[in-house]
Amino acid sequence: MNISKIDLNLLVYLDVLLREKNVTRAANQLNITQPAMSNGLKRLRDLLNDPILVRTSDGMVPTERAKDLAPVVRGILLTLEETLQPNKDFEPEHSHRVFRIMASDYAASTLIPALLKKLRAQAPGTSLDIMTPSDVTFHDVENGKVDMAINRFDQLPQSFHQKTIWRDSFACLVNSLNPILGNFNLDTYLKAQHIWVSKTGFGVGVGMDPADVQKLGWVDEALAKFGKQRSISVFTRNYHVAMHLAVETDLIATLPLRAALLYQNDATMKVLDPPFPIPSIELKMIWSPLLHQDASHIWLRRLITEVADELHL
Repeated sequence: MNISKIDLNLLVYLDVLLREKNVTRAANQLNITQPAMSNGLKRLRDLLNDPILVRTSDGMVPTERAKDLAPVVRGILLTLEETLQPNKDFEPEHSHRVFRIMASDYAASTLIPALLKKLRAQAPGTSLDIMTPSDVTFHDVENGKVDMAINRFDQLPQSFHQKTIWRDSFACLVNSLNPILGNFNLDTYLKAQHIWVSKTGFGVGVGMDPADVQKLGWVDEALAKFGKQRSISVFTRNYHVAMHLAVETDLIATLPLRAALLYQNDATMKVLDPPFPIPSIELKMIWSPLLHQDASHIWLRRLITEVADELHL
């Protein structure tokens, strides 16, 4: 095969086709017509002497050769995009850039207010578009459609850049009239009713099963090490909902300390140390290799790091 005869656009087509596994969606992704994408697929098949995508009862499935090519092609395109990225100085005071950040409500409550304050002071013409984990996918981050994702992640694609913003311990948030305050220990904690709250990664959440401890997360896994299990009355994926329910009821919300401290000056609430050890969590920011060398993105990452350092507990 003579590489000089290869149209670079075909690599772009191949990359998108193997991710979307659908000609129509791939065409929409590249803003071209479906016939143009179909023609691109035909050219790829002729070039590689391989079907690339095969129609099955489960839809279009990549061939073994296509699967082998996928990470290689993705790596080539990422390297090209990074190399060709224009290297311009970023002037925050004159910028009107929109920074799109996916942030969990935990991150949005504890980090974003301080970030926004600095952003308005240093780059008053810029704006923030805050998205939730259910709004985006890893592909959105990988393709640079989202500047940054800030959350706690169990697993990440190897291509992503990442930085730990901070580590956080846990606390219990309870109503100041809750009788448990008179004798707060592991035994009374287990006899009480609880609010479960957690959300990691991307995508829409699924229903929880109180008996499935392995999927309940940090608090319940920590209890399981003692052979204990708490009684959960409410499951929520939103920290503000959990904290509001703790305000209004006799339920206990066990959540990251920085979230609980949002109520530290509220006379109706008490922030307590958990009566058992819970491993700390990491809040991370992740971003695409496509944006790694972008001057405005470098500035944003430095600003986030600066804000996080100033908010150190």
